[in-house]
Amino acid sequence: MGWRNRPDLDDTFRMNSIQPAFLSPMWRIYIGAYTAYVILVGLVVQADGLAAGQFDPALIGYAFLTTGPSGILLALIWPLTGWMDRRGLPTALRFVIHLVAAVAFAACAHLVIVLLNKADARPLSWHAWPLMYSLMGYALLAGIFQTVRANAAAQRQALAAQQAQTLLVAAELGALRSKLNPHFLFNTLHSIIALTQRNPLAAETALFQFSDMLRYVLDTERAEVDRVTLDAELDFVRDYLELESLRLGQRLRVEWDLDPGVGDCLLPALSIQPLVENSIKHAFNPHSRPGLLRIESRHDREQGLLHLTVRDDGPGADPVQVTAAPGLGLRTIRRRLELDYAGRAAMRVDSRPGAGFAVCVTLPCA
Repeated sequence: MGWRNRPDLDDTFRMNSIQPAFLSPMWRIYIGAYTAYVILVGLVVQADGLAAGQFDPALIGYAFLTTGPSGILLALIWPLTGWMDRRGLPTALRFVIHLVAAVAFAACAHLVIVLLNKADARPLSWHAWPLMYSLMGYALLAGIFQTVRANAAAQRQALAAQQAQTLLVAAELGALRSKLNPHFLFNTLHSIIALTQRNPLAAETALFQFSDMLRYVLDTERAEVDRVTLDAELDFVRDYLELESLRLGQRLRVEWDLDPGVGDCLLPALSIQPLVENSIKHAFNPHSRPGLLRIESRHDREQGLLHLTVRDDGPGADPVQVTAAPGLGLRTIRRRLELDYAGRAAMRVDSRPGAGFAVCVTLPCA
């Protein structure tokens, strides 16, 4: 299983040597919004003239002159919040820093107004309102910048958690496959060893058959691909059944009932063979009578689901005992489906004592 690395969500707001700061989306938004605000101020101060059909562009320039320094100073809040985030400063200390910065900004912004308007002789109340306005403007922009950074941090944490979960799932899936492969190899070799005692020529044929099966397993491992087509998986199952037929002879009868339009559907490698192996182990090995093994596939095109069923006419079992059984094959496949499809796939066991054993696997197939 693989995934594509996603860009760091904070890259949108980070200044770096490759992309100038003023070209980043955050700065473009800030410059655009502040420019619109200044133009609005320039229009408001000449509202009476506009009502009379007069427009003075100089007042727009004056608005830029009086508010431009404030806009530059307020832009420094962004790197300030980034500096505090990088150092992980506590909330109380952040509040103190913002408070000091807000007072300094209000004083500097008001000093510009005083110098431009020669308003040092104005009454104290004339100075109070612009100072309060500057403090509120700082608080508003600081809140916006801090919220943007907090949201970006939350998205980064969510992304990191998702990637960690993906790594965990990939690791567990790899561990489950590593359990299945030795399990398959051991059981198949055990069957070939048993065959050598009765029919050495058939055992030699079985070894050649086994080499083809081993190549399938090694190819999927080497390619680091967990999904294979249904046709490829069924070809592997046919090789396995041909090998087992050398040992079981006429006792093993196999029926195939396959939907011809689902060969390209993808499914986890080694997901059908363990089901077939389970039937042979419990329905054929302990008994000398002939038995029937049936493999079915159905495509529910309306719901986009593939139904795979492996059933036998053996002695069957109690479903509760099957769930609690220590066997590896069924438990491993069930867990692989849970991890690989996140609830979109399922495995159902249908069996009763004396009524055979059936396992149905349902998974997505568009």
